[in-house]
Amino acid sequence: MKLRKVSAAIATVLTLSLAATACGDGDSGSGGKKITVGIKFDQPGIGLKTQDGKYTGFDVDVATYVAKELGYEAKDIEWKQSPSAQRETMLANGDVKFIAASYSITDKRKEKVDFAGPYFLAHQDLLVRKDETGIAQGTDLNSKKLCSVTGSTSAQNVKDKIAPKADLQPLGGYSECLTGLENKSVDALTTDDAILAGYASQKEHEGKFKLAGLKLSDEKYGIGIKKGDSDLKGKINKALEKMKSDGSWDKFVAANFGPSGYKAENAPAIDAS
Repeated sequence: MKLRKVSAAIATVLTLSLAATACGDGDSGSGGKKITVGIKFDQPGIGLKTQDGKYTGFDVDVATYVAKELGYEAKDIEWKQSPSAQRETMLANGDVKFIAASYSITDKRKEKVDFAGPYFLAHQDLLVRKDETGIAQGTDLNSKKLCSVTGSTSAQNVKDKIAPKADLQPLGGYSECLTGLENKSVDALTTDDAILAGYASQKEHEGKFKLAGLKLSDEKYGIGIKKGDSDLKGKINKALEKMKSDGSWDKFVAANFGPSGYKAENAPAIDAS
């Protein structure tokens, strides 16, 4: 009877020990803590997972900097793809600690999540061929073929407010639009200027395209966090302020957008409210 009780006690201790090891609160096998961060995997210059499994882009650099200020080294970061339509749900479910993924701050989104920042001011713009001289303003798109991805609000914004006679050419992805722009089956591509600059900066596209510089809208990129996490918001805002003051922000902009000739706005003021 005593032997049975001892065996049961040992089994209980082992079970609890294994459970504690499995839960680990995000600890890695080497004893270091981990943090899961959401980014885009398919936006060159912003957030891109390369063929060799590396992660590059402005948002990646910003997120890495912020994570370090929160106490995590680059090796402690687990990157998670964050498609636009899933970002609010991922934050609400705790799938990620924060998201840096060309995430424009809007009143509608602020009903579901909180934002630190903004850390970047983008504008809707046009990408055209380097030798293009016939598109100098938005109204010049009337009767021109304008490409964007299927379901894009950017192209519809042009059609509704700027050039009602623009010939919209929705395609499956930005790469298809770039191919169309290069072979002259479309005249312009529209989305945020930072995204356009990222594509134009890719090695295979250098020297082929230019941004029109039209600033058709203002898009303030923020770092998304779970609704109500004011402590994390304060810590990230502090990290973003430091990133601006120590020159890292300028370095990240130059490294990721420089080859396209894109001139970014100055780093926006942090909204501490």
